[in-house]
Amino acid sequence: MASKLGSSRIKIRAPRRGLANENMRFDDAWALLSEALKQIYERDASNLSFEELYRTAYKMVLKKHGDPLYNGVNDLVKTRLQRVTTTQLKPARPNFALTSSALERRESGNRFLAAVKQSWEDHQLCLGMITDILMYLDRVFCNDNKKPSIQVTGMALFRDNVLRNRDYDIGADLNRVILEQIRMERDGDVIDRARIRSCVYMLEGLYETLDEREDQKLYLTKFEAEFLTASNEFYTEEARKLLEVCDAATYIERTNDRLNEEWERTQSTISTLTEPKIRAIVEKHLITDNIREVMQLEASGLNFMVDNDRYEQLKVLYNLVWRVDNNVMEIRRMLKERVVYLGREINKGVYGFRKPAAPGEGPNGEAEDKSVNAETAMALRWVEDVLALKDKVDKIWEYSFSSDQGIQQTVSKSFAEFINENKRSPEYISLFVDENIKKGLKGKTEAEVDMVLDKAIVLFRYIQDKDIFERYYKKHLSKRLILGRSISNDVERAMIGKFKVEVGFSFTSKMEGMFKDMNVSQDLTAEYKKHLANLHLDNNPTIDLDIKVLTSTFWPWSSMSGETTHTCIYPPELEKIRSSFQQFYLRRHNGRQLTWQPQMGTADIRATFKSRKYEINVATYAMVVLLQFNDPNVESLSYDEIKTLTSIPESELVRHLQSLAVAPRSRVLVKTPMSRDVKPTDKFSFNVGFQSKQLKFKIGTVKGAGNKVETDKERKETEEKVDESRAHLIEAAVVRTMKARKSLKHADLMLQITEQLSKRFMPDPSMIKKRIESLIEREYLERETADPNTYVYLA
Repeated sequence: MASKLGSSRIKIRAPRRGLANENMRFDDAWALLSEALKQIYERDASNLSFEELYRTAYKMVLKKHGDPLYNGVNDLVKTRLQRVTTTQLKPARPNFALTSSALERRESGNRFLAAVKQSWEDHQLCLGMITDILMYLDRVFCNDNKKPSIQVTGMALFRDNVLRNRDYDIGADLNRVILEQIRMERDGDVIDRARIRSCVYMLEGLYETLDEREDQKLYLTKFEAEFLTASNEFYTEEARKLLEVCDAATYIERTNDRLNEEWERTQSTISTLTEPKIRAIVEKHLITDNIREVMQLEASGLNFMVDNDRYEQLKVLYNLVWRVDNNVMEIRRMLKERVVYLGREINKGVYGFRKPAAPGEGPNGEAEDKSVNAETAMALRWVEDVLALKDKVDKIWEYSFSSDQGIQQTVSKSFAEFINENKRSPEYISLFVDENIKKGLKGKTEAEVDMVLDKAIVLFRYIQDKDIFERYYKKHLSKRLILGRSISNDVERAMIGKFKVEVGFSFTSKMEGMFKDMNVSQDLTAEYKKHLANLHLDNNPTIDLDIKVLTSTFWPWSSMSGETTHTCIYPPELEKIRSSFQQFYLRRHNGRQLTWQPQMGTADIRATFKSRKYEINVATYAMVVLLQFNDPNVESLSYDEIKTLTSIPESELVRHLQSLAVAPRSRVLVKTPMSRDVKPTDKFSFNVGFQSKQLKFKIGTVKGAGNKVETDKERKETEEKVDESRAHLIEAAVVRTMKARKSLKHADLMLQITEQLSKRFMPDPSMIKKRIESLIEREYLERETADPNTYVYLA
């Protein structure tokens, strides 16, 4: 019957006119109406005429019997609800005895929830019918007398006579059962969510007061507070247990599960109004209070996850921490510590590695472009390890940390910290670019080339002393260009373009000047060859000359060769063409001076041995040495004789003689006695019986102590030159600033100079002070008499 009556709204026609004149007695009308209401509560309303009942209530209101009717209905409903409590809910009250089993408590609770649910649904159904019958009472009497409607009063009666029954306190039992059921579910048991949800709907539909304010719902005032208190206790204990028995991965997984469970519970079991509050409780106990300790777990915490690429776990961890701190400061702090630690471990591989090379120590005849010494290999490995760490952290940042910009800043600071702790990092990074552009990029696609260059640029950004990097990069670039070892000018220009974007034109101007010189030299060589062809002389030089005329201000000669000039006595056939080109060039460029740099050149020569002819690529100095044996009358020459005939610097002569007479695969000269070292008493002769599997080959130069990575002595010289260059830059910045400002306090000047130069290097405050004092001595600046802490520019 209940479902049938509740399936559609009852329609009652308005009374016909003239009913107000009919005579009626209240007692008779109330007897009829009260009996009908009882039948409704007894579920026996099928024979009732709701139209007649409505007319009866209508007439009672018209006859001024609204007040007794209103009170009578309330008393009847109250009596009925008290009977329901006694006969239906009291027997179903649960057993809360501690000795009962979980199964017994669950079944007992389910029976009680079912009874409460049924009584509530019955009351709603009956109250709906009564409200329809008494519609006119609500509309006229209740409105005129400012009384609550029958619907509101009926809800309040259910609240007071069922949930707050003075004898049984059904509401307290209901709260306890729901909380116990939720606790069972949290412990892994299965409960009837639908029944609990129905009871929660009931609590949401009942209010503390008759004005039915939203914040006065019984759910909020009576149940939610107890639920949150119980949840606080549960998650306090839960956090303690998880910390005791779980590793970090399990802890964050369980925490994430708990958050999802509580969210689902608010959607399907209790009210969504509680969702932010229960979420805050779980976040406080499982995340805010304990996540730092979890992240610091030695064998499973954040460090372990980072080291072992646990991307999914890190993603869950990030999402959890982000819930309580959008800046994820704890993750950023620990990640920085870990990245710096891993970076310092990489740095340890190079600390203490460098040792001064022993005299004569070096590769035993291996070609220069086919081998690297151990120290250079270590430098390249350092860069590769740093890049591998960067790739690792970037993948974690992108996948696990949702490309968080704050974490990216932390990662950048971390890499900058340990990279700049390695004072040789500018040199190592430049060597890495040199090694890749020189030979490492062969066979790679354009996209792969860009990827390698971009990685180098990323490390370049972290370098604080960019002026030191510039010095090394120009040194390496100059050798690649002069010796033709760069695989592509386009790649070189692309790299310079990237540097220009990062630090500006002043950083790359000299590098671009080098490329300009190379292009001009190509045109100049072509013009010289054309000039020779136009002479039509019988004694026209037959040697094919490729000249590179380099502007001294663009090229780092001191770092490339250690000397600005190298002496050499050229054989007559070479001297003739050298003089010819010099005359040709100076006629075109009057007033210029050419300084020849034989240590940077190479030559292709044809040599005839007993077995066959070979075409050999050698350094210019090696060519000069070999041409000394071109005279058939010369059988052998001593070291001192070669030195006198060529005037090659001793260090260079030793290196090239080792390449020509000691290296097993390129022994075109015979050294007597045979040994690795070259001594003044040694003699050399042409190796007529030399054989090689290749008709064309190259004889590399033995490097001796000249490692690609600078020696301590070379490093000291570089630092002195860098300091000298920085002094000029600081003075220029001071003069430029003071000229614009005219007068400036010491602290402000220091700040502005530091800001201006920080893109190239971080100036030392003591050096800035020294340069200021130097400018004062040279009368560019002066101190104010009244305030010695203020500088004044002198025009």
